[in-house]
Amino acid sequence: MPPTTEGTTEEAGPERRGAGGRATEAGAAERSWAARRASRAGPPPRLAVGQGAWFLVLPALIPVLVLSVGPLLYGILLAFTDAQSGRTAPTQWIGGLNFRDLWHDTLFWESFRIGLVWAVGVSVPQFLLALGLALLLHQDLRLRWLARALAIVPWAMPEVVVGIMWRLVYSPDAGVLNETLRDLGLGDGRDWLSGLTTALPAVIVVGVWAGMPQTTVALLAGLQNTPRELHEAAAVDGAGAWRRFRTVTWPALRPVALAITALNFIWNFNSFALVYVLTSGGPGGRTRLPMLFAYEEAFRYGQFGYAAAMGCVMVAVISVLLALFLVGRLKGGDQA
Repeated sequence: MPPTTEGTTEEAGPERRGAGGRATEAGAAERSWAARRASRAGPPPRLAVGQGAWFLVLPALIPVLVLSVGPLLYGILLAFTDAQSGRTAPTQWIGGLNFRDLWHDTLFWESFRIGLVWAVGVSVPQFLLALGLALLLHQDLRLRWLARALAIVPWAMPEVVVGIMWRLVYSPDAGVLNETLRDLGLGDGRDWLSGLTTALPAVIVVGVWAGMPQTTVALLAGLQNTPRELHEAAAVDGAGAWRRFRTVTWPALRPVALAITALNFIWNFNSFALVYVLTSGGPGGRTRLPMLFAYEEAFRYGQFGYAAAMGCVMVAVISVLLALFLVGRLKGGDQA
């Protein structure tokens, strides 16, 4: 009969169980000691969120306060004074007298009307052309990277350079536009920037050309975030190009379109450099935007207080328009 190993197993088992039990007791003692140490040390230190946040925000907040908020508050204060250039007498507080005079200033309100026409006349074609260009650049075309690079060239050029370049294009004697019209037999050309009826449309064309790239980039980014699966599913269902755009592309693109259109309107309404280089507000004030009018009052006629009042009115109008846009966006988000 073969020897049995039960005794050996029974003898070895307690040894192994005893070793495991001692290891378990040692681990429990170590955990208990760590728990007592943690309880004596108290909770871990917490960062002072408020102080840390202010410390991190200060490098970006100081330039905003110094370069934006400070001049804005000073301009509002200046609007209630009779500040003028070259005065030896101290500046006096006159209350709302500048705003009262501004209310009866027909030249300012005419420039305000021209500014609205300019802003709408630039923003609407700018968006429509940029939308078409973004849809084209979104397609799988050869050398698409080159086309995208060329599309943003006007955006990379300073406004002063754009204005000088387009003055050469509109030149009545040797301008590209008039030379082309002569070659096509459509007349001897004209002075586009000096005509009472052609100056504002000519400047609007330049504004559309100069501002279209940034709108194109924003809309192209929105198109690239639209899932391709939705277009493929709509195409499988038999939807044509227009229906796919109306039911798939536009709903996804609408938030970007509304935001960039609102920003374009604000930027165009506050335009200065481009129109100043092209026409300086002429002829006969037909292209005198509100910013140009305020500039002339301040630096040509020295009426700093009156010009500051104009700036306050423009800031108020832009703030109201921006508030209406934000309220509409919030309501749209709630409904969505």
